[in-house]
Amino acid sequence: MVKAVFFDLDDTLLWDEKSVKDAFEKTCELASEKYDINPNELEAKVREHAREIYASYDTYDFTQMIGINPFEGLWANFLDEGEEFGKLKEIAPDYRKDAWTRGLIDLGIDDPAFGLELAEAFPRERKKTALLFDDAIQVLEELKGNYQLLLLTNGSPDLQHTKLDLTPELVPYFDHIVISGGFGKGKPDPSIFEHAMELLSLKNNEVIMVGDNLNTDILGAERAGIRSVWINRHEKAHGKTIPTYEISGLDELLPIIEKL
Repeated sequence: MVKAVFFDLDDTLLWDEKSVKDAFEKTCELASEKYDINPNELEAKVREHAREIYASYDTYDFTQMIGINPFEGLWANFLDEGEEFGKLKEIAPDYRKDAWTRGLIDLGIDDPAFGLELAEAFPRERKKTALLFDDAIQVLEELKGNYQLLLLTNGSPDLQHTKLDLTPELVPYFDHIVISGGFGKGKPDPSIFEHAMELLSLKNNEVIMVGDNLNTDILGAERAGIRSVWINRHEKAHGKTIPTYEISGLDELLPIIEKL
């Protein structure tokens, strides 16, 4: 019998992909107003450079383990405890400036000062575009009171709490919020799932994991012996990891849980 539901945050309840896209579009529009460049081309170049630069730092293995992606690095402050977060905080300003400046250079614009302006504009725009999926609150409302609810998210605690501050309606639904950067390891490591179960004093057959990412949410649940629900909104192809259940929207979740 299911007694608790674990939810992923980004792109499960919070439409992070759209928020990032909106922030890129608004920031790149600023660039196209100053220079005769295609904003879509600039976005593609900045995304490309962000990935490359991010992977070049000696913090990369840590960000992979915790689950912090390059685009989060473009607006995170990393005001978290620990040596690795201290390094991220130190390199973040140059990382942001370099990603935007190199994107401009690829389009023939050599203007580091403006690269810095764009690097500072992106976090401002990202904070304006915090979006929840339309069905997020509805499903939480249906589950609250009948099941324990736990938010299990990868990332920097400071950044994830910032996202939650921007969407305060989410927080009251959860009995616990577990963030990988605070725990020390991220999904798909089974230890973070085991930690979450310990918080609720439950066994793996009493919880179910809901998430959008096969490689973190679903694989981690599988490794921890937890049943999983993969929310596949965009008809993505199946990978090697097979979820227990698959849905295309959160409104399909309750009937599955009730049957268990």
